[in-house]
Amino acid sequence: MNLSQSIVNLSKWYSFQSAKASDKAAAVNLAAEEQNLIMRVAGAYFDVLRAIDALETNVQEEEAALRTLEQTQQREEVGLVAITDVYDSLASYDLARNTTILQRDLLQSRYEALEAITGQPHPDVEVLREDFPIVEVDGSLNDWEQQADSNNLFIAAAEYNLDASRQNLRARKSDHLPTIDLTGSFGHIVTAPIVSQGVKIGGGASDRSSIALAFSIPLYQGGVLSSRRRAAEYTVIAAQESLTLTRRQLTQNIRNAYRGVNTDVLVIAQRQRSITSAQSALDATELGAEVGTRNIVEVLLARENLFRALRLYADARYTYVIDTLVLKQVAGILTPQDVIDLNEWLQEAS
Repeated sequence: MNLSQSIVNLSKWYSFQSAKASDKAAAVNLAAEEQNLIMRVAGAYFDVLRAIDALETNVQEEEAALRTLEQTQQREEVGLVAITDVYDSLASYDLARNTTILQRDLLQSRYEALEAITGQPHPDVEVLREDFPIVEVDGSLNDWEQQADSNNLFIAAAEYNLDASRQNLRARKSDHLPTIDLTGSFGHIVTAPIVSQGVKIGGGASDRSSIALAFSIPLYQGGVLSSRRRAAEYTVIAAQESLTLTRRQLTQNIRNAYRGVNTDVLVIAQRQRSITSAQSALDATELGAEVGTRNIVEVLLARENLFRALRLYADARYTYVIDTLVLKQVAGILTPQDVIDLNEWLQEAS
């Protein structure tokens, strides 16, 4: 039995430190993947809600188009409108019906995408409450940039990777240094006796043990040490550049995410006003059509504008929710608790 323990071996020590840094980088990457999982699940869930809202709006538009078609046909039968108005109404209904069919298929695809991520079907989902607060980002952009620089997981992983590369370079520079190892051995030797003319001669058992310090100096290995050192130097340079690029991308991403949330707030407010304006325009156009100052085409266009405004408003709300999560992810502070808090604003569909 032989035992060996390094006493002085800088190469192995730095390699050990490099492995520790790599292990930390792997742990940070795992945490980053957990955040990515949160975003994928949230994105898939709200894609379902987007599709549900879009389908409901399309169904309403289809029903409104059908009522308009029936009214136009009745008015054409008594000679109040021309047959071209019927054709225009029919075209509008057919388009709305076609959109509804496509939206039903899209909704089913969204459900399947959510099931693929979670591993289970979700026949009933809760929708976002109408009183969900739409507010600007709390804090200044500079505060969020500092927070992202301190907490962003990709920055942390890049820093650990750089540390691991530097430790590996130190290990390669230490490959040519002397090493001291403590070695020991223990043996139990049994010798069989020699039998000659019925007489046993010799034989027996003995124990042997030894302990020593082994001092070694690598003299020449065909240039392999210098090539390994150069490779390690290039790895350090690559890790430094990767960290620099990650920092620059972080600055861009946190600014875009911060600005995106605040823009969403303004967009949602504008979408709400556009719904009111579109409804007023439709009411006025329908009244004008009744007294003969507007035609059916103008009514159809006004109604199309109203339902487009409804779809854009719903879509803007879900974009705001996702963008707030993206902002926290970029800042490195996204946790499952954020999803739990968001869940408080969901309710069963009526």
